[in-house]
This record gives sequence, structure tokens and C-alpha cells, in this order.
Amino acid sequence: MKAVLLSGGIDSIALTWWQRPQFAITIDYGQRAAATEMANAKAVAEALGITHECIQIDCSTLGSGEMSASGPSPYAPVPEWWPFRNQLLLTFAGMRAIAIGVDHLMIGSVAGDDSHVDGSHDFFLKIDSLMRLQEGGITVSAPALKMTSVDLVRLSGAPREIMSWAHSCHIGPLACGACRGCLKHYHVMKELYGKPY
Repeated sequence: MKAVLLSGGIDSIALTWWQRPQFAITIDYGQRAAATEMANAKAVAEALGITHECIQIDCSTLGSGEMSASGPSPYAPVPEWWPFRNQLLLTFAGMRAIAIGVDHLMIGSVAGDDSHVDGSHDFFLKIDSLMRLQEGGITVSAPALKMTSVDLVRLSGAPREIMSWAHSCHIGPLACGACRGCLKHYHVMKELYGKPY
């Protein structure tokens, strides 16, 4: 069985709509926008009729930069960098996957996410190999890794009313309009629909 990591952002919503897995897993790890992400992910899962699994683990003291309301790490390549975030999320999702019988995890990384090492092709090869090695033999994939966000949404066929649930802000529960997540959201929606909202 398959599960997707559904953050409630553009890419994970489009991936979920496209792939239609049996489960969607959303993780509140202490990020500032967690409440909105959880609510929006729940709405998307309900629209698709798939089981929504929620995990809450407070890692806020381990965060860095915009997503955690703390100063940036000296290692941060971008303002929203959270140390080892995709590795953390896949580990937590893998722990839940074992319990619910999921053997394949999908994550919505797209082209351009390699500004973070954990958004790169090499990272996904290695994390897939690592998780296959461990109990449960869970596989990991990033099916949209070579696509842009716009390409992914178009391929997915997700309707605009579903994509309108996407929350991309790194700062909090409402769009700030200035962080990298909000700017990406604006440009993707404008390219897709001619108007951002």
C-alpha cells in the first residue's frame, strides 16, 4: 500500500490528487504553519476519500529560520531551512507506515527543491536505500522530482477548487505574502490560472 506525505502545500496536494494513494500522512513537527497545514491536508484527503493520518511531534526547538521562528542556522542555504527536514518527515512517516501496512512513501519534491540537499535526486536515492534496508522494507519516491510545480498540477488534473486549499506560507497560519513559500504560491497560481487567487 502507498501513502503520500501531504503537507497541504501546492506540490503535495497535486501529488496526492495525481497518485491517489490509500493514505495521506501529515506531520505537525512544530512548524509555525502546522495548524493550517493540518486542516487543509484533512480537507484534501476527505475530498479524495483517502485515509488521513496525522502525526504530532514537537521538534520546534530543533528548527531553524522562518519555519520555526528562530534565527537561521549558519548552515542554512535558504531562509526556511529546517535541519534534515525531509529525513525527519520520512522517518516519522515510516514509523506510522509500519503500523498501518504501508510499504511505499511518496513525497512531493519538485524540480528546484534541490536548493536543499534533501530535495535532491541523490538524497532520495540514499533515503530510499536506507529505508529499504530497515524493517518493513519501505520504499521512498519523489515522483515529481523532474517536474516544476506548474507541470505537476497540470499533470495531476487537480481542479482549482482543490488547489485553492494549498497553504505555502512558512511564517504562520495566514499567508504573509513575502516569504519564499508565499511568493512561489503566487507565481504558480498566476501561471496556472492567470490570476493568483
